[in-house]
Amino acid sequence: MLVAVVSDTHGIKEYMNKVKKLIKRADILIHLGDNIVDLEYLTENFHGQIHGVKGNCDFSGIYLREKIIEILGKKLFITHGDKYGVKYDLTSLYFRAQELGVDAALFGHTHQSVVVEQNNVWIINPGSPSLPRMTSRSIAFIEIEEGKPLYPYLVEI
Repeated sequence: MLVAVVSDTHGIKEYMNKVKKLIKRADILIHLGDNIVDLEYLTENFHGQIHGVKGNCDFSGIYLREKIIEILGKKLFITHGDKYGVKYDLTSLYFRAQELGVDAALFGHTHQSVVVEQNNVWIINPGSPSLPRMTSRSIAFIEIEEGKPLYPYLVEI
């Protein structure tokens, strides 16, 4: 199962068009907020599952601020991250992931890509395809196979 993860698209179609090409092969698309309304545009002709959470710049009543999804026995905590102070450090997010017993915590907000594992918990930020900060324009993918560890990685756009 291939999961595409995007965040902080901020309505810039030039870069969202590049994202649309990359996510075509994904089975699931997750948007981590800040312009969550971009999900509608990103999922035109996308035939997989769609999940999203709203960020600090979103006002939609449709999406939650965070949630847990399960894919092939792996639990993913998805949040925008601003509630956990991720611009300063990842400690609060990591402890929340531990508390929830998830395999990975996915977050955005910083516009900086991160893929790290600590004590069997992945902390993943896809960065921003539109407005990156000190990193390249990017999105993340996570390969999930039953009975195998998660395999997350970044793709520059």
